[in-house]
Amino acid sequence: MKLKKLGAMLLAMTMMVPGSVCQAAESEDAGTAPKYIFLFIGDGMSYPQIQTTNYYLSAVADDGDEILTSQSNLNMFAFPVAGSAQTYDSTSFCPDSASTATSIATGNKTYSGTINMDETMSVSYETIAEKLKDQLGYKIGILSSVNLNHATPAAFYAHQASRSSYYEIGEELIASEFDYFAGGGLLKVTGSDGDKTSLYDLAEEAGYKVVFTQEEAEALTAEDGKAIVIDEHLADSDAMSYAMDLEEGEWGLADYVEKGIEVLDNETGFFMMVEGGKIDWACHANDAAATIADTLALDEAVGKAVEFYNEHPDETLILVTGDHETGGLTIGFAGTDYDTFLTNLSNQKISYAKFDSDYVAAYKENGTDFDTVMADITELFGLQAPAGEEEEAATLDSADSHPHDEDGGSLVLTDYEYGKLQAAYEETMSRTGDEEISQEEYLLYGSYEPLTVTITHILNNKSGISFSSYAHTGLPVEVFAQGVGQDSFEGYYDNTEIYFKMAALTGVE
Repeated sequence: MKLKKLGAMLLAMTMMVPGSVCQAAESEDAGTAPKYIFLFIGDGMSYPQIQTTNYYLSAVADDGDEILTSQSNLNMFAFPVAGSAQTYDSTSFCPDSASTATSIATGNKTYSGTINMDETMSVSYETIAEKLKDQLGYKIGILSSVNLNHATPAAFYAHQASRSSYYEIGEELIASEFDYFAGGGLLKVTGSDGDKTSLYDLAEEAGYKVVFTQEEAEALTAEDGKAIVIDEHLADSDAMSYAMDLEEGEWGLADYVEKGIEVLDNETGFFMMVEGGKIDWACHANDAAATIADTLALDEAVGKAVEFYNEHPDETLILVTGDHETGGLTIGFAGTDYDTFLTNLSNQKISYAKFDSDYVAAYKENGTDFDTVMADITELFGLQAPAGEEEEAATLDSADSHPHDEDGGSLVLTDYEYGKLQAAYEETMSRTGDEEISQEEYLLYGSYEPLTVTITHILNNKSGISFSSYAHTGLPVEVFAQGVGQDSFEGYYDNTEIYFKMAALTGVE
């Protein structure tokens, strides 16, 4: 009973914090209002994602040196202010993107799966983007590497009891009259039953210029007015490609940010929210290499904002944060003890999703034999079939009884790993998609192709990386700040405070 009372007291104290911190922010930054605000949200991006990316870049740069060093390889690491935000919502300490983005956009907690409405689903919340547009006349840009009516971008313009109400969210996107949307395609464009008017047609009727090709996107200017830019090369679930799958010359998130700056720049001001959404998707699938590539892609987009900041240092604020952590990513694995071999990840040439679509689908259709599949795995992920017993024993002896050689971690599979890969191949080849997944199968493979997720698990582990979940976790997230009002974002606070600090700095009601 005492523990329950203590918990209630702590919860009450937590709910009181936003007001006091907000008041402090108001007094500290009174009279200081950023004219240009960039808010970067790495979906699923917490400390493990950014630190793994930074360490990976250092490991690649230091390959062959006896002493490892870790430079600050990321733009966000150079920001002068770093804070931390806790992410729980009204449902769970392991929240979802709808509720956490609601907290960032409006300063309110709600249930997982809910966008900008209270727990009764009867009260809607106005977002920081809506307030900046309506009260201060700022232009607004919403960008995402996933679908533009997905949970995180939707939390800046929509108000829905369910994040799955994609058509209704799309209608709110159009009604927002925000100035620049760019990234992945809209979901449920003609409704769940396909019987409604296309959202793209409705957008054009509402005065939006809807762009579907990179050539048109490149030609876009501020004179074109309100614009919705859909990436020309949509991949899985009509989202943008994973960064590691981009073809030469294909636009990534940084290019859409650069274009957004061009079309939004004006004397009154602008607010741009940029989501690196596929960090989350890669972590759900436990694909460390794709996670690193998309974290780096978000940081490159941050670099475009830093270039703008350097031209307008007294008028610009840049924030970089996450909505929650995904996957339980950690640097370290039981099988590598205190060692990491992060350069192993550079052998992966393709994301899990592209491997599924370009290879696994064909394996299942053609009944491809395991030896042929293994050859593809070696080519695309670097993993090699076990050597003969004598050769393998010699390799183990030379590595001091660890399955790694002196060059930094062998990619030759052990018999145990090879057996796991064969079992996963057989499971993938036998599945029709109608099976009920057992607990054992879920713990092994999640909801992903057994072959693909086993490949990434083995490569991750050989690199000294591991995941604990296929879902979200309760870790706090980073908050990096640079520019006008940056000192407001120091400390450890609730994610709702990100909204209150932005509101205090800009003076919106």
